[in-house]
Amino acid sequence: MNFLKTDDLSISLTSIFVKMIGLWKPTNHSERYIRNVTLTYTLIAILFALWVETRDLYYSWGDFDTCLFNICNLLSVIMPLLKLGVLFVHQDDFFHLVAYTKQKFLYGNYNNDERKIVFDCKRQCSYFVCFLTVSTLATVVSYIVPPIVANIGRNESDRILPFNMWLDLPLAMTPYFEITFIIQALAVYHVGVSYCCFDNFLCIMNLHVATQFRILQRRLASINDSMNEETPVKDKIPIKDSTHFEDKSYHAFKHYIREHQALIAYCEKLEEVFNTIVLGQLLMFSMLMCLDGYHILLPNGSFSKRLIFSFHLSACLCQLLMFTYSCDCIIRESMSTAEAVYSAPWTILSMNTSGKMIRKDLILIIMRSSVPCCLTAKGFFIVSLETYTKILSTAVSYFTLLRNQPEERSRHSLTPNMDDHRNIK
Repeated sequence: MNFLKTDDLSISLTSIFVKMIGLWKPTNHSERYIRNVTLTYTLIAILFALWVETRDLYYSWGDFDTCLFNICNLLSVIMPLLKLGVLFVHQDDFFHLVAYTKQKFLYGNYNNDERKIVFDCKRQCSYFVCFLTVSTLATVVSYIVPPIVANIGRNESDRILPFNMWLDLPLAMTPYFEITFIIQALAVYHVGVSYCCFDNFLCIMNLHVATQFRILQRRLASINDSMNEETPVKDKIPIKDSTHFEDKSYHAFKHYIREHQALIAYCEKLEEVFNTIVLGQLLMFSMLMCLDGYHILLPNGSFSKRLIFSFHLSACLCQLLMFTYSCDCIIRESMSTAEAVYSAPWTILSMNTSGKMIRKDLILIIMRSSVPCCLTAKGFFIVSLETYTKILSTAVSYFTLLRNQPEERSRHSLTPNMDDHRNIK
């Protein structure tokens, strides 16, 4: 994927992870073969992790804390599988979005002020991507390192794995233990990479399209100034006395309208590709953060589990902020286009043919900008920063109910049964 060749840290890092997953557009037969092998390995790793957690949940049924631990792991495994399946179905549209982003957004024709806006966008993307990547990889490391430390000084028959296997094999003995440990470590690493790389891409695309709306607003608001800068000094005359200048402004205005239409079509394609992923992710955020908080504050919980879910909670919070903030930027910037085009100096233009056409097209842009571009959760609701607060509130409610469950169970176990009293009498 040529998208890797860029000086942007966020895009370079995300492209590396996407190539590790096996979802890129091959250019020849050998790349297609490598892509298929990589994608097959990714599916095997995720399905293996899903099988391990499902089997552990089955054999641990009845142990409340262990079941919650397995459910949290299962949710973290199901989401990468969902993302990979959705993007594999929409891979042509996804590759088209990647190519368009590279061609039009990253290497567009910008002046100095517009380059600063793009640079600020790249810096925001780098902050989000780096923090989410570090939090996710720290979660992966916290799954693998504590068993290694715990096995120091233990006998072969007493060694532990990162995850329970429940097989009728001597997994604690050499070489079964080493082979199983490496397989589990590779699987959890691949699940972690699959968990964050597609979200990084969505955040990058959202922030860049919002930046393009900002650049378009600046161009629309200063259309006459930019046209006057292109005119030689000796030929400059007042705008109201220049019919030729109005004609050139109208042609430039039509070009900006096409840019606006292209950005709207880009947002619609983003919605088509990612709306299922957004729905699944937002539905699971509340449960994941609730379970993370429960395991962090569990009185008899081990330090390793608290470390795991502390990093996992920070990754979920960052991931949710990436989703909602980037989507909110698209909403705000797309609606601000109406204000920007209205602030353009259209009032000083004469009422000739070009002036009338500019005014009519300006009204159409204002009307279209009143309907914001946005990403939805499969059409159920619009994703914005308000979604962030609602999901946090829901997670806190779930956490409160979950924390009261052990107290309710202990209260019921201590309360005598009236039927038993009658039988004793």
